[in-house]
Amino acid sequence: MTLPSRVSRRSILAAAAASVAAPVAAAGSAQAAPPRPAAKTYDLTVLGTSDTHGNVYNWDYYSDREFDDKAHNDVGVAKLAALVNQIREQRCGKATLVLDAGDTIQGTPLATYYAKQEPITSTGEKHPMSRAMNVLRYDAVTLGNHEFNYGLPLLNLWIRQLGFPALAANAVHAGTDRPAFTPYVIKKVSLGHGAPVLRVGILGLTNPGVAIWDRGNVAGKLEFRDMVATAAHWVPIIRARGADLVLVSAHGGDSGTSSYGPELPNENPCALIAQQVPGIDAILFGHAHAEVPQRFVTNDATGAQVLLSEPSKWGQRLTRMDFTLTREQGRWVVTDKKAATLNTNAVAEDPDVLAAVRAQHAKTVAYVNQVVATSTQELSAAESRLRDTPILDFINKVQTDTVAAALAGTEHAGLPVLSIAAPFSRTAVFPQGEVKIKDVAGLYIYDNTLEAVVLTGAEVKAYLEYSAKYFVTLDPQAPVDPATMSDPAVPDYNYDILSGVDYDIDISRPVGERISGLRSGGADVAADARFVVAVNNYRRSGGGNFPGIVKPQVYNAQQEIRQLLIDWAQAKGRIDPADFFVANWRLTRGGVPVF
Repeated sequence: MTLPSRVSRRSILAAAAASVAAPVAAAGSAQAAPPRPAAKTYDLTVLGTSDTHGNVYNWDYYSDREFDDKAHNDVGVAKLAALVNQIREQRCGKATLVLDAGDTIQGTPLATYYAKQEPITSTGEKHPMSRAMNVLRYDAVTLGNHEFNYGLPLLNLWIRQLGFPALAANAVHAGTDRPAFTPYVIKKVSLGHGAPVLRVGILGLTNPGVAIWDRGNVAGKLEFRDMVATAAHWVPIIRARGADLVLVSAHGGDSGTSSYGPELPNENPCALIAQQVPGIDAILFGHAHAEVPQRFVTNDATGAQVLLSEPSKWGQRLTRMDFTLTREQGRWVVTDKKAATLNTNAVAEDPDVLAAVRAQHAKTVAYVNQVVATSTQELSAAESRLRDTPILDFINKVQTDTVAAALAGTEHAGLPVLSIAAPFSRTAVFPQGEVKIKDVAGLYIYDNTLEAVVLTGAEVKAYLEYSAKYFVTLDPQAPVDPATMSDPAVPDYNYDILSGVDYDIDISRPVGERISGLRSGGADVAADARFVVAVNNYRRSGGGNFPGIVKPQVYNAQQEIRQLLIDWAQAKGRIDPADFFVANWRLTRGGVPVF
């Protein structure tokens, strides 16, 4: 059965409500029924992870030591496995399911190594996340948007290496309604001796933003449907095929907002799914990297309370959902449900997971500790959001040089080349002396590739104005606290700085009126001036919803920016700010520099 591409959401939701409506007792009975004996109760535990992002060991590859942060969180599948096994043992064999809500094979040098340096598609080796997750014994995983970063061949091989299903009901083959991946599974669960089997339906939903963020990998191959409408289509089918309990594992947050424009379905619709789609008992969700231990959303059609939980990121937390059930008139009824998140820093790493990935972990550690250059001084990204710093200019220098060289002899060779970079990390440092791959990788933590487009002067100004919304408005006389200068709703990776033009950002002005002194080559930038702008593929594809940047590329060699930085450093052998640092922007208030 397929989902018609133009069916109305209202008709879908109405049909879904009808299919799961509970029978209503007849009114006006002649006499009260005798009291029933207390029904026997049974219990089911569902454990959930999300956004593990290539973390297996509790290890920080960028600092080359055990992971730690201010809250003393731990990370990794080995930690999750230890906590899961502890709960399994405590439950003495009682029904326990383990699910994951996506973003698994991208995010650490370990994951990158087996996608780029020694890709599993070339070697045939089992991916470290396959090894780790198979040891943990998941029941199902949902595909996250980052699963598509390395292309469909690697994704499909990784799926084949798993010992459990990978779900994504709303990803369909382009031009069809045919699911590209397994939409759902129904697990038969024993609740104890003599109890009827409980059939648990698990529906997986991936993020529609894949169509933007990984357009180069999926365009013309896959389409990504609305998560709410897809749930409304499949939940009645799952119920009709015998599911007593329906869980959704969704790679999308619960805020109801999107980081991209309205051209795609909602990025974070999990609360809307709970509210609008009847027949769902609980939703495990991810993507937002938030910790939501327990949230209940009332379904509009049935009044039922839908349980939601999100277990943070990187393996720092494990969601635990507990369901109490009884049998009434030959069917299972959920009488209670609750959720909590558990901190993985309370357990030691599971030795079986560590053993399964030990050789790959060791190879990655050796790789990231290779020396690529010598730096004449320490370069830090700690203040890159607030001041023009050499370490971000290093990124822009490499991007500018790469694009300019590629466009030599073309129709765009005479245009000035600007470059865009964002302060991805506040902790990145190039030490004075030896700079290693881990230092460069710690500066550029994403697997973005380099592209370039042509923008007018007016578009450059609009782009900078949009980026400047990162800062809160600060009166010229107000005290300056760097910790509170940025809008918490705008992540650091959605604040861009440009090289190749000079400009001020007046944070005492309203959003949209902050850029002044925009100049190029010593002259004011005209609205119709033309520039080549080097930019990463995430931003050029629409990530962050920046204006004017989604347009045909004049350069796209599919070169990974992080590798370009490593290659540049290796070729030069020396990182000296005198070779690339140009102070070209500053924060001001009423024309007076903030710093």
